[in-house]
Amino acid sequence: MIRLMLAGALLFGSLELTAAQTTTLRVGDQKGNSQAVMEAAGQLKDVPYKIEWREFPAAAPLLEALSAGAIETGLVGDAPFTFAAASGAPVKAIAAIRQTRAGLAILVPETSPITNFADLRGKKIATGRGSIGHQLILAALEKNGWAAADVQIAFLAPSDAKIAYTQGSVDAWSTWEPYVSQEEVLFKSRRVITSEGMTPGLSFQVARPDAIRDKRAELTDFIRRLTAARAWSLNNVDSYAATWGRLMNIPTAVPQNWLSRAKIRIAPIDDGVVADEQGTIDLYFRWGLIKQKLDAAEIVDRSFADAIGKAGL
Repeated sequence: MIRLMLAGALLFGSLELTAAQTTTLRVGDQKGNSQAVMEAAGQLKDVPYKIEWREFPAAAPLLEALSAGAIETGLVGDAPFTFAAASGAPVKAIAAIRQTRAGLAILVPETSPITNFADLRGKKIATGRGSIGHQLILAALEKNGWAAADVQIAFLAPSDAKIAYTQGSVDAWSTWEPYVSQEEVLFKSRRVITSEGMTPGLSFQVARPDAIRDKRAELTDFIRRLTAARAWSLNNVDSYAATWGRLMNIPTAVPQNWLSRAKIRIAPIDDGVVADEQGTIDLYFRWGLIKQKLDAAEIVDRSFADAIGKAGL
């Protein structure tokens, strides 16, 4: 009888372990961003659940997939996150990503006569609607006291914006990393302005509320691993850049340019993050991109702060 009980206990434990191992966390990524750094830092070893990565060219389609339930968590900028939350999408910010603001910029071709923002009056700028590129244009207009009609905005996905920019159908491209570094390194584009002093340079790891409820353990572990990977990357740019370049099939000089100046780190959702997100909300509300003025505190979840702290930050 005792042997049977022990055998039953072992069998039950085995089944329980198997069930835990087969849990899947569906993660949206942009241009290999999180996957590359976690792989390079060794943080994808011995994960006690399956991570199903899905790649997106920008935040808008990632957030659409999250809203539809195709993924459960992902990395997005503060501007598209605001846009999605205002539309009623089921999304909460669970961790913040801080970085320098040099990689959010308005680009012009190497031979363009445009040298500063003032030269862009009346010109056509490509960017994604509701993107951080769009956010930069609005912040720059506001800082310079310009009206919306003082520039022409062509709302295009990154792939289409790249074509229009290359063909000269637009005069400039307001975009983010790694597109900025790709253009600078491979095509000698110039940054007319960056978001320094104009936008918070904030991104978020976001998740569906049902994933926060049902997969809290997996999300907590994922945030802890991502935090540790980002901390590692600050002193290991070469290794991270090599892994990212291999995953994306892009010359290593591109991520070297991007990562050496970005200084990306994970931060908990705190009062400073909430205040910065409220600033983005207020900007979009003033310009009529969102119809209701959201309360930033209601679209974030602070309960993952311990996972970041335990990773050493």
